[in-house]
Amino acid sequence: MANFSIAQPLSLPRHPTFSNPNQPTTNNERSRHTLSLIDRCADLRQLKQIHAQMVRTGLFNDHYSASKLFAIAALSPFASLDYACKVFDQIPQPNSFTWNTLIRAYASGPDPLRSICVFLDMVSESQCYPNTYTFPFLIKAAAEVSSLSLGQSLHGMAVKSSVGCDVFVANSLIHCYFSCGDLDSACKVFTTIQEKDVVSWNSMITGFVQKGSPDKALELFKKMESEEVKASHVTMVGVLSACAKLRNLEFGRQVCSYIEENGVKMNLTLANAMLDMYTKCGSIEDAKRLFDTMEVKDNVTWTTMLDGFAILEDYEAARDVLNSMPKKDIVAWNALISAYEQNGKPNEALLVFHELQLQKNIKLNQITLVSTLSACAQVGALELGRWIHSYIKKHGIRSNFYVTSALIHMYSKCGDLVKAREVFNTVEKRDVFVWSAMIGGLAMHGCGNDALDMFYKMQEANVKPNGVTFTNVFCACSHSGLVDEAESLFSKMESNYGIVPEDKHYACIVDVLGRSGYLEKAVKFIEAMPIPPSASVWGALLGACKIHANLNLAEMACTRLLELEPRNDGAHVLLSNIYAKSGKWESVSELRKHMRVTGLKKEPGCSSIEINGTIHEFLSGDNEHPMADKVYGKLNEVMERLKSSGYEPEMSQVLQLIDEEETKEQSLNLHSEKLAICYGLISTEAPKVIRVIKNLRVCGDCHSVAKLISQVYDREIIVRDRYRFHHFRNGQCSCNDFW
Repeated sequence: MANFSIAQPLSLPRHPTFSNPNQPTTNNERSRHTLSLIDRCADLRQLKQIHAQMVRTGLFNDHYSASKLFAIAALSPFASLDYACKVFDQIPQPNSFTWNTLIRAYASGPDPLRSICVFLDMVSESQCYPNTYTFPFLIKAAAEVSSLSLGQSLHGMAVKSSVGCDVFVANSLIHCYFSCGDLDSACKVFTTIQEKDVVSWNSMITGFVQKGSPDKALELFKKMESEEVKASHVTMVGVLSACAKLRNLEFGRQVCSYIEENGVKMNLTLANAMLDMYTKCGSIEDAKRLFDTMEVKDNVTWTTMLDGFAILEDYEAARDVLNSMPKKDIVAWNALISAYEQNGKPNEALLVFHELQLQKNIKLNQITLVSTLSACAQVGALELGRWIHSYIKKHGIRSNFYVTSALIHMYSKCGDLVKAREVFNTVEKRDVFVWSAMIGGLAMHGCGNDALDMFYKMQEANVKPNGVTFTNVFCACSHSGLVDEAESLFSKMESNYGIVPEDKHYACIVDVLGRSGYLEKAVKFIEAMPIPPSASVWGALLGACKIHANLNLAEMACTRLLELEPRNDGAHVLLSNIYAKSGKWESVSELRKHMRVTGLKKEPGCSSIEINGTIHEFLSGDNEHPMADKVYGKLNEVMERLKSSGYEPEMSQVLQLIDEEETKEQSLNLHSEKLAICYGLISTEAPKVIRVIKNLRVCGDCHSVAKLISQVYDREIIVRDRYRFHHFRNGQCSCNDFW
């Protein structure tokens, strides 16, 4: 027979008129019995029974008994704020305890600011005054909504009420100021506490860790230790988190020894913090050893271990952890998807996502969608990206700034700039990430002036740009030849916007100058840099030298680049290509021999195309695709039709020493983007757009071929290479340069 758990009615004291010998008879006995029943209450229905009986017997008029009932109604696991307010309204002249209880209930509820309204009623309508129990709850409400102005006002009121230095009030203020990002005020409050307790120290350590100052957290822990304050497990969790953020394995191990030597109470939260520290610091052996000895594990434990293997790119072990989990939750799936996506394995991330879709009773959340959208952006999976967008709308998933930015980024990188603009325009509130994503989308599509207009509109909307914003703006200027605009904005970065230029910004300006042919000016710019030029700076100059065939400067830039990154295969290939274009085949041979001897390999050209939700990849000269025969058959047909339309192969794009013209032409025809476009022609029909993603720069011959195909076959073709988009339609390319 099935067991059913049914809440039984409690034995309530009856009205004296109907009492029986087994029930309490005196008022004191009835009061004690009722209070014991309140403590044993299991649900709201039972509490209401007790409430009704208290009203009947007149016991509700007793302040202590009424307050006890009210506290359970407001703060118990089965609390109901609506019901608690009704009980509160029935209490004649509520005392400070009752007012504080109501304030506390609202401060911990879904609308924390309601506690402020209750506080104002308390001050204006009663004879009760705020005390050391009132302010911590009010300050908690300010922290919940991150209202610095409210926190400061409450701080001032606490000082005026002579409780500002109370340790409980001060600890709440520390937490509030950290929540609002005012670290200086939190530190000032901490210094005013005469008798700091462990919570005071913990609040500071945790605050520093959460607000990106883990080094200060460790300094404070050392000071705490020197003052012989006994640390708690909360202290240790904060300190271990700081070690994890700093990747400080040595100090992390010392903390683990400290925990054992000082008898700090170990619990699951602390064990998980230890595990997280080991994995983040790359000591998977220590993590595995701890994991195997843990008697109790929760999903955080399993997911932390999964993350640890993923950080080391041991995806097989990470997958084993996921498969071994007693109960897989969305956090674990997200960890694996994110690990693949962030480590340049978008196809694998999408495979895991498709597997997740088959799981029952697991709902996708914002983190899932953002990671998957980022993977879609990398491989150009527009159809899947569109499906995710529809899923968000259908299931009413709240589109926060991260989701919105990911959608804009996905549509932009998949070649649908119109849809990216549509997403941007439908959002009422936009933060710096949303604006930056849209500016970046315009930049990669060669819309330099539009990107600049967007940048200025962003300022009109009182949104302050960040470093990423400027990187995107400079990229837009680079591909549109907007040299003066880029130089002007760069000169104002620090003075007008408070952003100190970083290495990536210097590299962008070198790229802007170099692409526009100002090579000597770019060199002078590099020489005047206040920081040592990085590999990316020299790489930008080297790329510009290839565009403008400046061999001498290219050799200098490549030499400097290889001094910083000796195994940079891209630099070797770029210089080799410059030699080839200059006809210096001996130098090409020497450079390629050097690459063979040192084990450097050129990154193979790879192009991908999405057909019916599946990503198809082609390498140069690829024969592995199941439809390779049909692809090459289509390629032959395409090249014959193009030749009849006047196409002539650009032999200058052959960067190998090949004597026969026919062999040179075959070499050009084997480029991966041509194969992907041909697969698009046989797999789709007009007017469907053919979208191709290339991992390297599109060569000049492929660029010309794509233009002609768009005219001869009346198909719109969009190709995204390593640097930008190329839109081909009716024999024209929308990009105003071919850099």
